[in-house]
Amino acid sequence: MALLSAMKGKLISVIGDEDTCVGFLLGGVGEINKNRHPNFMVVDKNTAVSEIEDCFKRFIKRDDIDIILINQNYAELIRHVIDAHTAPTPAVLEIPSKDHPYDASKDSILRRAKGMFNPDDMITNRG
Repeated sequence: MALLSAMKGKLISVIGDEDTCVGFLLGGVGEINKNRHPNFMVVDKNTAVSEIEDCFKRFIKRDDIDIILINQNYAELIRHVIDAHTAPTPAVLEIPSKDHPYDASKDSILRRAKGMFNPDDMITNRG
């Protein structure tokens, strides 16, 4: 599978609750690399924050992953680790879960992106 993935391109990884992970796995996102490490982590109420941090750190070190999807409520638990990740890849996208709707004010990546643009730059002079 890993060799086939290398030929196809980079992977999307998922850190989320069971419903989120199952949905993406049914969509074909799931992979296990040659070292038998999956590109997803199912988080439940018994999962320690340190386990989520460790998984995120493993994903950002893998060269076969270009996008990390993480439920926003779990991203909040490891916000300091996500904020410390400044490399362009893998891109980190915070997504809602069934029980926790998306809150744009908590998304640090979105806040950083908004800070890159000046609203005055969007206004054009029609002369």
